Formats: sequence, structure tokens, C-alpha cells
Amino acid sequence: MPIVSKKGSLMPQSPIRKLVPYAEKAQKAGKIIYHLNIGQPDIKTPKIALDAVKNNSLEILAYSRSEGSEVYRQKIADYYAKNDIHVKHDDIIVTTGGSEALLFAFGSIMDVDDEVIIPEPFYANYNGFSTSSGVTIVPVVSKIDDNFALPPIEEFEKLITPKTKAILICNPGNPTGYLYSKEEIKKLAAIVKKHDLFLIADEVYREFTYDGLEHYSILQEEGLEENAIVIDSVSKRYSMCGARIGCLVSKNKTLIQTALKFAQARLSPPTFAQIASEAALETPQSYFDAVITEYVDRRNTLVSELQKIEGVKVGTPKGAFYCIAELPVKNTDRFAQWLLEDFDVNGETIMVAPAAGFYSTPGVGLNQVRIAYVLNKESLIKSVAILKEALKVYKD
Repeated sequence: MPIVSKKGSLMPQSPIRKLVPYAEKAQKAGKIIYHLNIGQPDIKTPKIALDAVKNNSLEILAYSRSEGSEVYRQKIADYYAKNDIHVKHDDIIVTTGGSEALLFAFGSIMDVDDEVIIPEPFYANYNGFSTSSGVTIVPVVSKIDDNFALPPIEEFEKLITPKTKAILICNPGNPTGYLYSKEEIKKLAAIVKKHDLFLIADEVYREFTYDGLEHYSILQEEGLEENAIVIDSVSKRYSMCGARIGCLVSKNKTLIQTALKFAQARLSPPTFAQIASEAALETPQSYFDAVITEYVDRRNTLVSELQKIEGVKVGTPKGAFYCIAELPVKNTDRFAQWLLEDFDVNGETIMVAPAAGFYSTPGVGLNQVRIAYVLNKESLIKSVAILKEALKVYKD
């Protein structure tokens, strides 16, 4: 019989989504599941974005430009300017989610067997993007004991080879919630300029920073114009994950012209979703202020409750809405499945994302989970209580 490609066989399953069949079976059996496994905020999408679609009078749902609507891209540039990031509309390509933006970046700067250095743990789908692009991830390990801080710059230097084309960071980080300081960004800028590499920053969680800390974009760093590539998205910022609208941003004209060819090959980003995303840019600051206050409260509640469980270690996020927790179990893949198949407290259980899938180094992260604090505070408290009871009876 015909066989699938080697690339297809190597494509990793999503650690976030692979347990869905077990969750669906548990729900059909009557269990209530608290979903800590996926970054789907329960925050309402801004009404202005939904109304822009509901009240639209389009008679033909036509293609947009491959690089996205010029009006929308100009408004994105205006949004960046408010954040002290100064780019022009033609430095921006609108994409189908941040995922496509990263695929365009990989395709534009790397050939098969080229290498990208990524601090791990990292967003799990980076593994999938690299496999589909034929690119090799070279990990530099950050550790929970250091709250997942940027590893010493010397560790990056050791890993650079003639095949290295870029360093990729997520800032603030998924899955760790780590927020890179301005000094750390400057260190990375120095190393990519020294070795003539690209620095790709996934800045999807830019608005979500806590404890008085501020986000510093690689696009704010002077002298990095030819090296910097930003990946962005409306998914988390406006709680619009289903819109699937992101963008690729760079002042490197050759890079943008190259990425545009990939954009033309897929024709155009979705029209209605761009209309909603353009309207979302008018969301008032009060919306974000309320969201940040809510997430800080959730973060503090989650971390505090987890720290009460003997044998559990947890990092303290400074941004985004995730944390990595180390559990007193040998394999969280098996534990997460067991939670759905064989465990409940009064008909309720939890769904977590095993963290091994957020690493590319084999055997690392087997005793860790990623928890998304996208539920209300009461649900988080109940979820941790369920976890505590589960750990009392679970046998590896």
C-alpha cells in the first residue's frame, strides 16, 4: 500500500491536543473537566470586533491582498507606534495566525538541515514547524530552578555552527511565562549581529506582563533592523484565537519580499477575520488593564496553591498566562491520561499538558506539566485541589 512521507511520520503530536480523545470520552461518561491544558482565554472578545463582522454589509467575500489589507496593516503600524515600535505598513505581512508567520519566517531564512537555536522549554508547535520545514532545532536549556531565565550567552555561542541561521525566543514565554529583560534582549542582539544571524521573537503575549515589568521588543533595539523578525497574533491579545490572524514584521526588505512569495502561494489571509482584527485595534486600554489585573490574580492564586502541595515545584511567570510545574511523578504523559480515564473527585477532574512536548531534548520535562491559568480563580483553586488528591493516590 502507499506509504506516508518520512516528514509526516516524524511530525510530533501536540502535547496540548493529543489527549483530546480521552477528554471527550470522559465528558461523555459525565465527568466535568477543568481545562488547564490549552491557552484558550475565557476573557470575552471585544464587542467592537464581533460587531464589525455581524454588522458588515459585504456582498462579495473576496480575496484580500496576499500581504493583507493595506488599511489593516497601516493600523497595525499605528498600534506598534503606541508601543514605541516604529515600523511601516509595508514592513508587515498579515498571516493566518502567528503559526503561518513563523512558517513563512522559517521558509524565508532557512533551507533543509539548517539550524535554529531555541531556549527550551518552548512553544510545542515549534517542533512541528521545524519538522515541516526540514529545519533542525538546537536547544539551549533553561531551568525551573532559575525560573527559566535566559541561559548564559556563552551557551548560545557554543552551539553556533555554519548551519545556524537564527535564534528564536518567545517573549513573554509560552510555556514558562518568562519575560526577557531589556539587557537580555541586548545580549541576544549582540550575538546575532556578531554571527550574522536572524533573531526571531514570538511576541504574541506582549500585553501580558506583570509586577510592573515592561515588554521590550527586538524591534526597539537600534542596529538590529536587518536581523530582527517579529511574530505576532491577535489570538491572545483580544481573546480571538478562532480568528486565525497574525503577522510577520521586519524592517529587512529582502526578508519581507521573500516572505511575500510564500504569502502569495497561499493566496490571502481570511477577509472577515481581518475585518474583526482591524476593529479590535480600537479596543480601549481599560480592556487590557482589567485583563491584566485578572491574570495577576489568577497567577498568584495558582502559584500559591501549587506551592502548598508537597513535592511540587513551580516557576513564577512574569508574563503570558502559563506556568511549568514539576510534579512528583515519573511520566506526566501517563499521569495526564490517567487523570482523564481513571480519576475524578466527585465527578470532576483536570486536563493538563505534559511538558516533554515543549522540549526537543529527549527525556527532558517528563515530570513536568504546563498549566494555563485561563480559568477563573475559583476553578483554579478547585483544579489544584483535584491535582493534590490525584497525586496522593497515583502510582507510577
